[in-house]
Amino acid sequence: MTLTAQSADGTTIVYERTGTGPALIVIGGAFNTRHSAGDLVPLLAVHFSVYAYDRRGRGDSTDTHPFATEREVEDLAALIDAVGGTAMVYGHSSGGAVGLYGAANGLAITKLAIYEPPFTPPIGFESVRAWTDAIQAAVDAGDRERAAVLFLQGSGAHPGMIEGITAASWWPGMRAVAHTLPYDLSFLNDGAVPIELLRRVNAPTLVMFGDDSPPWAENVATTAADALPNGTTVSFAGQDHNVDPAVIAPQLVDFFTDEGGR
Repeated sequence: MTLTAQSADGTTIVYERTGTGPALIVIGGAFNTRHSAGDLVPLLAVHFSVYAYDRRGRGDSTDTHPFATEREVEDLAALIDAVGGTAMVYGHSSGGAVGLYGAANGLAITKLAIYEPPFTPPIGFESVRAWTDAIQAAVDAGDRERAAVLFLQGSGAHPGMIEGITAASWWPGMRAVAHTLPYDLSFLNDGAVPIELLRRVNAPTLVMFGDDSPPWAENVATTAADALPNGTTVSFAGQDHNVDPAVIAPQLVDFFTDEGGR
């Protein structure tokens, strides 16, 4: 079922509901739309009402300028209100960062699970700020392809990997939302774990990573869990940043159905 919610600045957020049960909002990361979690959603919808949404500027959601991280927090707040006033949240990559910012700012998130929030410096750029500026310049020039390639480069993708991605069937979809990549980067705290922000997150929080991911993923997860008032970590053997839905789904179900939050 496709529905809409109105954010505080008038932006229309489009979302879909699948399944029945307690509300669970799924937040995608860079290049994601509400369809990106498609293989994960049915695994969770057996237990929950799963809400996947197009973050502002992506898919069918609208956008309002100027952008600020506060606007995406307001988008999440509007969605939580629309699904009943409270919700559990799972966020992947920068979507996990959005969830953390939302929880730290007092949104009614009862439990939060995040996978590899990328609070880490980019590869080949002096800082997240420099990386963002380069991508924004490409966006302003109307060159979404270059914006997407710059993002991949800063994420550590080697030339052969980028060549394979740009030749893949899903590349046009990635390119279509490349103008929102600066939004993702705005949540990265210039590549450092936002300790003070995490200390304001009261919801039980599960921080996950794959042991085939780069070392930063484990470092971020353990640092974040230590800073969170009620944080724990879980690692997945043989998994990288693109975690297998069949692997992560049982852990999410256990976490979100456990009354203790652990």
